[in-house]
Amino acid sequence: MTNYKLFCYFFLQRCTHLQKKYYICRKYPNLTVKIIMSMAKYNIIERKEKEAGYRNLVSPELMDDLKEKILNIIVMQKKYKDKNYSAKQLAADLGTNSRYVSAVINVRFHTNYTSFVNKYRIEEAMSILTDKRYQDLRIEDVSDMVGFSNRQSFYASFYKIMGVKPKDYRNQFSQPQPVAKKKS
Repeated sequence: MTNYKLFCYFFLQRCTHLQKKYYICRKYPNLTVKIIMSMAKYNIIERKEKEAGYRNLVSPELMDDLKEKILNIIVMQKKYKDKNYSAKQLAADLGTNSRYVSAVINVRFHTNYTSFVNKYRIEEAMSILTDKRYQDLRIEDVSDMVGFSNRQSFYASFYKIMGVKPKDYRNQFSQPQPVAKKKS
């Protein structure tokens, strides 16, 4: 056993607080071998991570084809602006099932459907927030324009991707930039 596993084993034996037990398992999600607890007292079972089943679901050639079609529909046709456009509807437009669409997005774009669509929504929101023509729009209106169904999900996605709140991002670009003095 590694030192980490030994630490967890002894900690879990002495710890009576259930949330603290689960905290240890959640704190290090990237370990190749995770410690999984059963409901029995102090029963520790090791389980190796499995290869995701969806990776073998679709052939590489079909994945490449679906990837191009997904980009065409989501980005070129700007379907990301539609609040109600789901992975299921995308699959119907592609003539396939949602598991294939999910597999392609996971493997080729290294994300899930919601994060994939939100990335393009945030990029659009960034351009709107910095555009002088839209400076009088409220943040909620921008959120609505780019396809978010509520303000909270917009703020959360924007902060996750950009690391700042939408209002702060807008303020960075709306303030006049200092002009450097020329040397004579």
